[in-house]
Amino acid sequence: MLQINNLSLAFGGQELLDDISFNIHSGERIGLVGRNGSGKTTLLRLITGEVRTEEGRISLPKNYTIGYLKQHLQFTEPTVLQEACLGLKAEEQDEVWKAEKILTGLGFSEAEFYQSPAEFSGGFQVRLNLAKVLLGEPHLLLLDEPTNYLDIVSIRWFTRFLQRWPNELMLITHDRDFMNSVTTHTMAIHRQKVKKIEGDTAKLFEQIAVEEEVYEKTRRKEQKKRDDAMEFINRFRALAARASLVQSRIKSLEKMGKKEELAKIMDLGFRFNSLEFPAKQLMRINDISFGYTPERTLIEKLSLDIGKKDRICVVGKNGKGKSTLLRLLAGELEPNKGQITRHANCQIGYFGQTNIERLNPSLTIEQELAKLRPDLRYSDIRRTCGAMMFGGDLALKPISILSGGEKSRVSLGKILLSPTNLLLLDEPTNHLDVESCDSLIAALDDFPGAVIIVTHSEMFLHHLAKRLIVFNEERAFLFDGTYQDFLDRVGWEPEAKKPKKEKAATAARRTQETLEAAYNKKRSALLAKTTAVEKMIDDEELALEAANLRLAEAAGQVSGTEIQKLQIKAHGHQEVLDAGYAELEKLIAALDAPDNAARSSII
Repeated sequence: MLQINNLSLAFGGQELLDDISFNIHSGERIGLVGRNGSGKTTLLRLITGEVRTEEGRISLPKNYTIGYLKQHLQFTEPTVLQEACLGLKAEEQDEVWKAEKILTGLGFSEAEFYQSPAEFSGGFQVRLNLAKVLLGEPHLLLLDEPTNYLDIVSIRWFTRFLQRWPNELMLITHDRDFMNSVTTHTMAIHRQKVKKIEGDTAKLFEQIAVEEEVYEKTRRKEQKKRDDAMEFINRFRALAARASLVQSRIKSLEKMGKKEELAKIMDLGFRFNSLEFPAKQLMRINDISFGYTPERTLIEKLSLDIGKKDRICVVGKNGKGKSTLLRLLAGELEPNKGQITRHANCQIGYFGQTNIERLNPSLTIEQELAKLRPDLRYSDIRRTCGAMMFGGDLALKPISILSGGEKSRVSLGKILLSPTNLLLLDEPTNHLDVESCDSLIAALDDFPGAVIIVTHSEMFLHHLAKRLIVFNEERAFLFDGTYQDFLDRVGWEPEAKKPKKEKAATAARRTQETLEAAYNKKRSALLAKTTAVEKMIDDEELALEAANLRLAEAAGQVSGTEIQKLQIKAHGHQEVLDAGYAELEKLIAALDAPDNAARSSII
């Protein structure tokens, strides 16, 4: 068990952690959440010893090992496989198959096992470092935004891997679904303190909200008591007859203490600046092909029309052309073949992976935004800064000292400055915290224009996608349907290659599911009709009772003709009732019949 007691830390006069204490018990997998800049990464570095503090103590059991994914990319072996094997324990050096299994899961092909690590992009080099950490099977695994360097296929594998992780884990990620699917506990750094619970992020956030609501109500009640006491003291302080009572109130105030009002925590709350678009189609992509070299074509003969309210997600493995496609749509690149036709009124807001790199480090946040739109008023620039959580003096921070999440918010802020009807977003959630990702989803929901987004977050995919552009099996193609439709009907290439027995079992299960769905649909219809008939019977019985009562009251008081009319009316209600009961018997029999058939088919 790892123990942290009374730990405090401040940087540059800013307090990050204030007297925090918590334990990590055997087998716990903890999701660490908190706003950007709250100290999540710093806490991990404190645990590893990279950062030290004089206040507090971190206690580790004897021979307790910690694995931490470092971004420093230094390799000593000639091939990827040999480099990965450096992560194996001393007694497992011959078990190369373990390294091969993890490398495959993280997206390396068998041919790439024997290539030099230096030949790969920075993202794949980080994956190689991750493989080495996982192979070491540390007692405590520390992961800081690991999905930023993985594609959707490797994330799905990594999720299953971590769900089986036998030791302790502390994970920082902006992907709420990924976190909730692999963790047993959630811990928040909130107002310089930590709070840890068993359960997911929703449970923790709800608990914090309830506690702060109770705190604020208590604070207001105590403040009212203080105000009443002070009013009494000020009113009777000069009266000798009330001196003892005044002294009693003063002592009571001193004992009461004072709860401070909670500082307001800024949220990323904004709306994209939309531009009305009267036509139906924003853009037409006609049979385009593209490759950076003649030997390797990334996109071949891709065609689609982009409607003014489309929600298209671009998914697939890294390095296959997803970001390149957005650069083509944004006009930064031209296709080798085919044509992209943009409507004259199409206005694009583009968030690319290179946007952050293009920020001028010598400027402040305010100056960076003003440089893009010098025609805007100063108040408009400051308002946009505030929407991106850079209110007040924070807007004067230099770009050079911003974190990755803060730079992402600046880049998003630049899109807000100009009206748009087509958003092209390339991995916009990287470096954002969980709450900011939620705010981004809400802003996209409210945006009336079209959205094309590259993302590996299955939460975003399930929530947003109405169509997909899929980079899979060495091709790019359009899929008309939701992400769940894609998983059900196509799936990802490695997951589709299952043993025959498993495929047969899957086919049998799907057949049974189809039968059960048909049965459930039929039964639901019968139940709905049964409910309607039962209601009709109730209504007719009330009507018949009222008619019979009217008939009894009318005897001897009205003419024979009127009595006859009442009798006919009562008889009509009785006929409807008889027919209703007959239909109800048939419906009940029908409900029993499919139920027996379903049971016999399952047996």
